[in-house]
Amino acid sequence: MAIEYLGLNGINGPLIVLEGLKDAAFDEVCEINVGSEKRLGRIIEIYHDKAVVQVFEGTEGMTLRNAHTKLSGHPMEIAVSEDMLGRTFNGIGEPIDGLGDIVSDLRLDVNGKPLNPVSREYPRNYIRTGISAIDGLTTLIRGQKLPIFSGNGLPHDMLAAQIVTQSSLGDNAEGEKFAIVFGAMGVTHDVADFFKRTFAESGVSDHVAMFVNLANEPVVERLITPKVALTLAEYLAFEKGMHILVILTDMTSYCEAMREVSSSKGEIPSRKGYPGYMYSDLASIYERAGIVAGCSGSVTQIPILTMPNDDITHPIPDLTGYITEGQIVLDRNLNGRSIYPPIGVLPSLSRLMKDGIGEGFTREDHQDVANQLFSSYAHAGDAQALASVIGEDELSDIDKAYLLFGAEFEKHFVGQDPAENRTIAQTLDLGWKLLGLLPKAELDRVDTKILEKYYRPTDPEEFEGALS
Repeated sequence: MAIEYLGLNGINGPLIVLEGLKDAAFDEVCEINVGSEKRLGRIIEIYHDKAVVQVFEGTEGMTLRNAHTKLSGHPMEIAVSEDMLGRTFNGIGEPIDGLGDIVSDLRLDVNGKPLNPVSREYPRNYIRTGISAIDGLTTLIRGQKLPIFSGNGLPHDMLAAQIVTQSSLGDNAEGEKFAIVFGAMGVTHDVADFFKRTFAESGVSDHVAMFVNLANEPVVERLITPKVALTLAEYLAFEKGMHILVILTDMTSYCEAMREVSSSKGEIPSRKGYPGYMYSDLASIYERAGIVAGCSGSVTQIPILTMPNDDITHPIPDLTGYITEGQIVLDRNLNGRSIYPPIGVLPSLSRLMKDGIGEGFTREDHQDVANQLFSSYAHAGDAQALASVIGEDELSDIDKAYLLFGAEFEKHFVGQDPAENRTIAQTLDLGWKLLGLLPKAELDRVDTKILEKYYRPTDPEEFEGALS
């Protein structure tokens, strides 16, 4: 028989304190009845017969006398099913789309199961996003965790929606199943409506499961949202053999919620007030991406975070960069010049790209094209800096060619329409047309055989026509 504890011993922000508990366990879920309302909580600290409980729905309206608490005997769990695709849930996995509860006999711990490193397989093959700056230069590999570093006011929400609507397993993936799990934390109502409307209008809603925690909802719920989303992703990938892309936005909101709860607990703060365990907490989320031996599915992650004051050394992007395998950085200068998506090519990278592209995956020339575009764009930046000192007219002919290449590269390769979905072949062909603006002798990062096969000079005056 379950014991019900009457009253509370303390309330502090989203936390409550209970005393006199028997057989309570860390991370155990509690059911808290406040009048006729039921709320969920999770034990986050235990000392003898005392426990501190996080209340997911917040403590508003609670007093020391009007709450009755029951222990569940198990950690936070959610019912999982393939029927969750095409549905919308709140931050703790409860349906909010009016289509009824999920009926499933299988309930999984949202914390996931520890994954034996020996059972991990090295990520191979790619996921096509239809965005040239990602597919061509920072390719997303199945099983990878590749974050997007953005800033306030930059179009990361539009980019996330475009990735969801366009992503696929590429041209060589017949018979393989693909789906997306989308987790939004601390987003405003208009942003949540934008995502729902975009997914519905593009016709991809049937293979997208959405978990939405709004900005006006309790911060504690924000801490469980990515874990709930990843629990469904792991079930679909490792039990149902699907390739799952998980997009989490905004991890900065998650970390802010962690800092607020940590402060309520009275913990000693670390860098910029964040708790000292933020690294291990983020790792417990990011490391749930990967491929498991013996399973045909995979979990790939794109966490999105907004860098406070565009500071890439801030603790959130700094620690994220240590854990993940690269980053895609959005550039405010490109955004100011109306280039979408404003992806800063030079600070962006994908550390696993080399093992999931090339012959048998994308195309034989992919790595060479990417290397040469990186090199040439960096040279174009040097030419631009020189032109700002001595004037463009004083530049050599080769520096002028690089200057033209840089401008056209930003306009046509990095920049593309939000509804434009490019194939890998289109992206690589566009890269060769841009490289055709430079003399053949300048392309020193490309293998001779590939250069002979693909290089064709492009007349600068006929460049726009050559693109079409």
